[in-house]
Amino acid sequence: MPKTMPPDADSASAQQRRLQMADIARLAGVSTSTVSRALAGSKLVSEDTRVRIMELARSLKYTINIGAQNLRMKQNRTVGVVIPYDPTTRQHLSDPFFLGMLGSLADALTEQGFDMLVSRVNAEELDAAAGPFDTGRVIGIVLIGQWRHHEQLNQLAARHVPIVVWGAQLPQQLYCTVGGDNLTGGELAVAHLLEEGRKRIAFFGDINLPEVGQRYEGYCAALRKAGIEVDPALQVSVSFLPEGGREAVRELLARRVPFDAIFAGSDLLAMTAINTMREHGLYVPGQVAVVGYDDIELSTYFHPPLSTVQQPIREAGRALVAALLELVEGRPSPSLQLPTKLVVRSSSRAV
Repeated sequence: MPKTMPPDADSASAQQRRLQMADIARLAGVSTSTVSRALAGSKLVSEDTRVRIMELARSLKYTINIGAQNLRMKQNRTVGVVIPYDPTTRQHLSDPFFLGMLGSLADALTEQGFDMLVSRVNAEELDAAAGPFDTGRVIGIVLIGQWRHHEQLNQLAARHVPIVVWGAQLPQQLYCTVGGDNLTGGELAVAHLLEEGRKRIAFFGDINLPEVGQRYEGYCAALRKAGIEVDPALQVSVSFLPEGGREAVRELLARRVPFDAIFAGSDLLAMTAINTMREHGLYVPGQVAVVGYDDIELSTYFHPPLSTVQQPIREAGRALVAALLELVEGRPSPSLQLPTKLVVRSSSRAV
C-alpha cells in the first residue's frame, strides 16, 4: 500500500488559511467566497460587510498576503505611508517634520519606481495601520512614529504584515525600526548648553513617547556627567502641537523655578517657547539659551536662528524604503539607527 506523503509547508499554510477563512465566514454569517472577495477589496461586497470581515480577520490574526503576491506578479507598485494622530491633539500633517519625512519617502519611492498612498490612523489603534495592506491596496507599510503602542506593532509583525516604523529601538521588539540616535542627540544638545555656561536647563516634551523619552534620557545623562542633579521641576510634558511651547513656558514660570536654558523635543516647541518668553520679557540667548530638535528648514530663518539637533530625514526615506522592500520579499530586515548631529546657531550662543 503506497505511503501518504506529508503535506509540505506551503500546503499546510494554505490549509490553515482556508480554516481561518471558514471561521471568519461563520462568525460574519456569510459565505467563504464573500470573505475572499472582501479581503481582496472587491466592490461586489458592501462596505459594512467588508468592514465587519476585516475586523474579524484582524481579531483572528489572519495574515493576508495579497500585497506580496501582487508584487511578485508585478501588479502592485504602491507602498502605504501611515501617519498616526493623537485624537486629543490632532497634530496636523502640515507639521514641518511630517512634511519633510513625506518628501524624503516620496523621493526614495520614486527612485525605486513605486507610488505612495498616504493615510492617517488613530494613534490609540495602531493595528489599523495594516488596513491598506490587508485589503491588497499596498505591498507594505511605512509607519511614522510608534506613539505609546509598542505591543500593537509587535502583533502586526507577528502576523507577518510587512511594516517598517520610524521610531526608537525598544526592548522585545519584533518589528523593524529606522530612527535617529535620540539618546546621543539629547546628550549633544545639553552638553552644548553646559559648555555655554548654562546650569538650569529645562526640558520640554512628552517623555512617554519613545523617541522623546530617549532624548530626555540623553538630557539626564549629560547633566549627570557634569555633576548636576536632575531637577524634575525643570521637565515639562507637552504635546508636539505649536502651542505646546507656549504652554510649557507658562507652566515653568508658574512653578517659579529658575532656568537659564531650554532643550525642546522639537523645533516647533522651541520656536513657540522663544516667542512666548519674549512676551514675558525674557530674551534669547541673553537670558535663556534654547536648543530644538529636528532641524526643520524654518529653523535657519527663525529669529534668532535656532540651534537644533539635526534628524537624518533625507537618509531616513531611503533607509525606510530599503528595509520595507526586504520584508516584502520575505527577507529579514534588522532595525537601523541613523546618526544625529548638533547644529549650533544664535539661539544658544553666549553673547
